[in-house]
Amino acid sequence: MSAFSLEKILVLQERDRKRLLFEQHLTAVPHEIAAIEAKIAAEKSAIETAKADWHGLEAKKKTLETEIKSAEEKIAKYKNQQMLVRKNDEYQALTHEIATTQAAIEKMEEEEIGIMLAIDVAKAKFRGAETELKNNISGHEGKIRALRERGAHLETDVKDARATVELARTEVPEPQLRIYDRIAIKPGHPVCVAITGNKCGGCHLKVPTHIEVQARAEHELATCDQCGRILFLEKHG
Repeated sequence: MSAFSLEKILVLQERDRKRLLFEQHLTAVPHEIAAIEAKIAAEKSAIETAKADWHGLEAKKKTLETEIKSAEEKIAKYKNQQMLVRKNDEYQALTHEIATTQAAIEKMEEEEIGIMLAIDVAKAKFRGAETELKNNISGHEGKIRALRERGAHLETDVKDARATVELARTEVPEPQLRIYDRIAIKPGHPVCVAITGNKCGGCHLKVPTHIEVQARAEHELATCDQCGRILFLEKHG
């Protein structure tokens, strides 16, 4: 293998590395957008939940008001009946009904006060969540726009990177290209590695002397007998 051929393989590997990096960044863009959209959805859901809690309490308050009004009407009815009855036991029975109904009204009024306080809290929670979303929404939307623009640029980068890879592949002899492709099948797996301290730069196991001599001579392709990577010796000076 000539030094020139080794250089072509190293160029191909570097271009492949850049292509893979661009592809990874491009693949990440939809996930980043989805994460921001999920955050917006969560904030909107928090608003809807706070709103539902508030409205639920308002509905409960109205129900209580209706029940209190109905109870007050019963008391008025019982008092009118008292004016018409002649027997003492009937009068006492109505008095008991009035007292019982009045006690129920007082209990409902206490509950109504609690609900009114809860309504104030729920309303403040809703308005706080609504204000937070309004403050954040423009920032979220700005990030999404920026990510979509980035995605468009990355699509161009990926297209260009793939073109440069294809060009580099045409410079590598077919037998060597087959070896390169066999090793490069694992994304991010370096194909060409330097021998450092008599060890393979990929698997870090000792390289037999004859393979190191082969890599040094650069007359033919030298590969690690353990991991199969293409080996070379770095030139200094």
